[in-house]
Amino acid sequence: MQRSKTKIEQYHLHKMHPRKLQFELYDLNSYRKKSGDLAAIPHSHSYYQIIWFFNEGGTHVVDFKRYAIKKDTLMFITKDQVHAFDENENVQGWLIHFNESFFKHTDVDMFLKFNIFHMSEKPCYTIQGDTVTLASTYISLIKTELQERSRFGYEDSIRFLLKAFLIQLERFHQEDPQSPIQLNSLYERQFFEFKELVEANFKEGLSVGGYADTMNISTKTLSTLTNAVVGRSPSQLIAERTMLEAKRLVRFTSLQINEIAFRLGFEDASYFVKYFKRHLGQSPKSYRQSQLV
Repeated sequence: MQRSKTKIEQYHLHKMHPRKLQFELYDLNSYRKKSGDLAAIPHSHSYYQIIWFFNEGGTHVVDFKRYAIKKDTLMFITKDQVHAFDENENVQGWLIHFNESFFKHTDVDMFLKFNIFHMSEKPCYTIQGDTVTLASTYISLIKTELQERSRFGYEDSIRFLLKAFLIQLERFHQEDPQSPIQLNSLYERQFFEFKELVEANFKEGLSVGGYADTMNISTKTLSTLTNAVVGRSPSQLIAERTMLEAKRLVRFTSLQINEIAFRLGFEDASYFVKYFKRHLGQSPKSYRQSQLV
């Protein structure tokens, strides 16, 4: 795949028009043909994206993995995640874009943001049977709302329909269909607050104590809650986010290693190299070369 030279290209939804509806629904085939070669180059978005592939065939790259497309595959691309279509422009399906501001911060929104859009190991799955029918019905209802944008409450209607659509998809995805879909644990709520803080500050070199102070809790409490929710320490989660960005910049750009180190807040490039090697088991240069094969 082709790589950008100094940055990963990022696209935005209505960035210059904040009063526009921060949601769009596209026919995937039309959109893919319009995007041409650009969609096949690894890129990211500042918004959330759902891709529903109707037919089997082809692949889709998300960050560092290539996924085979099966019938009724859904891809959940979170903001800033790097992805790329294959060269086939004759794909059929739906494409949904929405900005974070489209959802208000409620329990359901936190669930959607940190579960359905946070499946880093496999950000896709296929749906079957009644779920396909129900999901298609929600899409049809959203299309109807979009056709008459002057009607009372159309934005709220689309928001509620999208939430219901995502909840149905997650119900299908969960191993236990009786699992609760709302967040009732205080630890979980605090964990998601911590994750958002890491997302906003991981380049600033903030210490675990600094995060805890911002959350008005002790470092011990922060460690307890992250271990309770995901079985990892706060420092491990910070390092994981830093390494994810480091791998993206090494893999998808041709920036010099010292430039990448600077972008990630490392004052000493040699320390960044040691940090990278400690967490991945190989140097940035070695990792870049291995990805070119």
